[in-house]
Amino acid sequence: MGTNAKPTTQSRRAMKVFSSFCVGAVFILPAAATELPGFDVLRFNDDVFANEAIANDPGWYPQIKYYPLSVGEDAFVSIGGEVRQRGDYFENPDFGGAPFSQSSAWLQRYVLHADARWNSAVRTFVQVSGALEEGREGGPSPVDENGFEIQNAFLDLSLPNEGLLRLGRQELKYGSGRLVDVREGPNVRRTFTGGVLSFALADLDVDLLYAVPQHPELGNFNDDANDDESLSGIYATQAIRDGSASLEWYALRFEDQAGRHMGEVSREERYSLGTRYSGRRDEFDWNTEAIIQFGTFGSKDILAWTVANQFGYTFRRLPMRPRIGLSTNMASGDSDPLDDRLGSFNAIYPRGNYFSEAAILGPRNFFNVHPSVEFQVRDNVSLVFDTNFFWRLETGDGVYGPPGNLIRGPGGSDERFVGQSISANLAYQLSREFSVGFVYTHFLTGSFLEETGPSEDIDFFELTATWKF
Repeated sequence: MGTNAKPTTQSRRAMKVFSSFCVGAVFILPAAATELPGFDVLRFNDDVFANEAIANDPGWYPQIKYYPLSVGEDAFVSIGGEVRQRGDYFENPDFGGAPFSQSSAWLQRYVLHADARWNSAVRTFVQVSGALEEGREGGPSPVDENGFEIQNAFLDLSLPNEGLLRLGRQELKYGSGRLVDVREGPNVRRTFTGGVLSFALADLDVDLLYAVPQHPELGNFNDDANDDESLSGIYATQAIRDGSASLEWYALRFEDQAGRHMGEVSREERYSLGTRYSGRRDEFDWNTEAIIQFGTFGSKDILAWTVANQFGYTFRRLPMRPRIGLSTNMASGDSDPLDDRLGSFNAIYPRGNYFSEAAILGPRNFFNVHPSVEFQVRDNVSLVFDTNFFWRLETGDGVYGPPGNLIRGPGGSDERFVGQSISANLAYQLSREFSVGFVYTHFLTGSFLEETGPSEDIDFFELTATWKF
């Protein structure tokens, strides 16, 4: 299960320096002095009244989180936002196949929103987001820079029996983000235009949705809807075990007039039927999901699938409450590109950092084993060490990136082992609004990459500072 590729002296030195920094920093930096507010990834889901520390703060903060309006007793506006500064560095991008051996960038994200509750039945939410990039060799990628755009602009109408109709531009995130996610890791988050009808049915929370993704364009306020694509379907969630676990079922339809696979472009109509079971009980936590896909790609019939399992155990009585985790993930590939069936799984709109912040590989035609250990060094400091092993599932198919782009074709190789990544991730919440993160990943190339093209090991560093309010 090993590889012939070995870390360079420079890489080994960098790993030692980074590890020493992570271990030392958590004991030098002070603990957070105030209660944490728990901002949601989707900021329109923030609970304005959830944090007593905010409500009792005599300063400016409560005034922008809750400003009464004169139009009604229940009317108020809440203001929020985010400033995120991120620096990243790649050594040997594209496994050494890029025209440059090093790449670094300064990524900036600026977000401001206004949440207006006009009464108990009507709400509007508007959010502007700016994604800027400087320094990337070869220019910014589509997820690096997008200028300033309307990220969310929707109307909420409350309906009887806890129903809600949301219309307009909106971010979507379901489950673990394996099929539909906001793409928080990259600089440019994903958003859609459409409608979601939410309601309760017995003990189920149900969403009916139809949405078209926005296509990011360089410049300001010039994004258009990508009319080639659409997403529709139903997503249902049931809380069980007194809320300590949840069971989810969904049926989603994805259409793309310009679908791509292995260099072929054709109309794609793909249906995804899935279920997810996740939760926590005492020291155990779990998250398991299975999806089957069918439909058509041009003249080919689609039959694809994925299975993902994640389990963890937290030693709560030990110092730093270590959590041991293990996940295994599989997604189908295409065994024969010349037959009339397409077997490659399509994650549609997945997380940008599917396996790690380095975002090197994506979830298509792979088998992955991912052990990890996490230390809660302090209540506001976590340190994670993990490693990922990647294999191709089908030798007739290639290796893909997070958005589904082909990184390396099969090249006639029978080798399956793609490589191994080793990562360290330090997350530190300095205060209720300010956090920093440090990430290092070393990717060791495996026999498949060595046999089919450039196969240099990749080093990735990331430093992120985020302020939310």
